[in-house]
Amino acid sequence: MDKKKIAVPLVCHGHSRPVVDLFYSPVTLDGFFLISASKDSSPMLRNGETGDWIGTFEGHKGAVWSVCLDTNALRAASGSADFTAKVWNALTGDILHSFEHKHIVRACAFSEDTRLLLTGGIEKVLRIYDLNRPEAPLREVDKSPGSVRTVSWMHSDQTLLSSCTDMGGVRYPYPSFGGSFM
Repeated sequence: MDKKKIAVPLVCHGHSRPVVDLFYSPVTLDGFFLISASKDSSPMLRNGETGDWIGTFEGHKGAVWSVCLDTNALRAASGSADFTAKVWNALTGDILHSFEHKHIVRACAFSEDTRLLLTGGIEKVLRIYDLNRPEAPLREVDKSPGSVRTVSWMHSDQTLLSSCTDMGGVRYPYPSFGGSFM
């Protein structure tokens, strides 16, 4: 007789305020990972299979609204109410880059090739940072119709997708983007 497989949910303690975003990495040689964003200002990295705590990223001064890991889970990114997006070394917890914004950052995403970081938030503007040249001028993609809540790269980093809190629907594609960053 076949036994029914029962899924047991992970319960991960550690945040002192509500968790507002979760992101699972792709499977890497070291397994897969879970990063969480919380209103306590400290994203946490965990083993994606067991939920065991690996580390906490310290450096934001406001609620963290969005988190993600690059495809190799070597870097993490976070968007915060302190008006910054930060890129972290996921192995050491060190801040690699801190990108200033004019308002709350609600969304962030690494490109598939991990070279670019896409951010969005209350300003209604998408920003694209070249992580290989962080001092280079950033690219801003035309004004969104509402506060940006989620961002994503699609079609091998040639298409941007976002959703807004102030209106229904998804914005795709971005006509001014043109998909040319390579």
